[in-house]
Amino acid sequence: MHERFLELIEEKKLALLKEELKEMRAADVAEAFDELDKKNSIILFRLLGKDEAAEIFSHLSTQQRMHIVDVMHENQLNEIIDELYFDDMIDFLEEMPANFVKKVLTSATEEERKLINQFLKYPENSAGSLMTIEYVDLKKEMTVKEALEHIKKTGPDKETIYTCYVLNEKRKLEGLVSLRKLVLFDDNLLISEVMNEDFIATKTLDDQEEIASIFKKYDLLTLPVVDKEDRLVGIITIDDIMDVIDQETTEDFQKMAAMEPSEEEYLHSRIFSLARRRIPWLFILMITAMFTEGIIGRFEDILTAVAVLAASIPMLMDTAGNAGSQSSTLIIRGMALGEIELEDYLKVFWREFRVSLVVGVSLGTINFFRMLFISQVGVAVAITVSITLVLTIIMAKVVGGTLPIAAKKMKLDPAIMAGPMITTIVDALALIVYFSIAIAIIGL
Repeated sequence: MHERFLELIEEKKLALLKEELKEMRAADVAEAFDELDKKNSIILFRLLGKDEAAEIFSHLSTQQRMHIVDVMHENQLNEIIDELYFDDMIDFLEEMPANFVKKVLTSATEEERKLINQFLKYPENSAGSLMTIEYVDLKKEMTVKEALEHIKKTGPDKETIYTCYVLNEKRKLEGLVSLRKLVLFDDNLLISEVMNEDFIATKTLDDQEEIASIFKKYDLLTLPVVDKEDRLVGIITIDDIMDVIDQETTEDFQKMAAMEPSEEEYLHSRIFSLARRRIPWLFILMITAMFTEGIIGRFEDILTAVAVLAASIPMLMDTAGNAGSQSSTLIIRGMALGEIELEDYLKVFWREFRVSLVVGVSLGTINFFRMLFISQVGVAVAITVSITLVLTIIMAKVVGGTLPIAAKKMKLDPAIMAGPMITTIVDALALIVYFSIAIAIIGL
């Protein structure tokens, strides 16, 4: 698609390009912006009408937004900001430098300034930072007919009208009513007769990960957000939660790979930025690996006396690390999906122990005969390595399964207890077990 845009720009067929843009979906146009350089992306954006520009702007990456902000006249930018839905505007302002936010606040009305400041003060990744104030509110004394007229009058400025919120005079949330019900029910029925009083709401300071779980569990399209007095202050919509799920999944993958989380796109990140996010964890893992080095050094005499033992160290460490990573990945994912809770730690321990027993004995038996008939080592060495393999797999799977739960208990992200961290811990334990068994069986 971006090739077509480039072709029309180079041929100066801007009028034709403008007409083609009108026929395209906002998300598709925004995707094409990522393939264009700064100059062409700005040319393309200037061809858009005010409404189109606002819709596409909400889909752009942070880097593309910065390009546009840098060159656009303040009045033009304010027009686009005014057309954004409130939650999209807050997300945009959170990305911008303080001096830019100050300019926006200066040009806003007193009521808008108060609202913007209030939303910007909510903690990052909280319900308050995700919600929008653009919802339809009704009174329970209204008839269905009055409610529909109210929706027609106020609905065009709202982000969603499919669920309406019934408030009392103190703006406390008393119930919900769907547009579907309003359309199907008798015009003379009162809202109090058709509203659903059994609803789910979240608090302004609740974490976005918990909110995503609520959306998934109850198949919601919107979720009301209330303050400490149960007054409705906003709603969270499914499109915002999809972004949260994407963000949380990306963050977990980065932590599981021992990297500092970042929202920057890979191809748009600077080399030093990518390196900076990787160095700290690699340094920590390198330092902790010194324990492994120390253990090998301590048992150097054993390795010298029975050199064949050294050849099995990589196999034991790799297998233990892989076994631990398998368990930790499953448990971390299960916790993220809400399938595993903190109180399930004993169930996880017992299940992983039984799984590890089956896996360990199977691989240990295969390894014993491999060493005897293929590697042709002595029986004592084959037994030593095979028993160690069984024990390290059991240990690795139990540790890999329970450490993420322990991290959650300590208010840490379970994702940090993934591959690299589990491998480092299990490697050290595997070597201690290995050399202890070697001393006991071989008698060194």
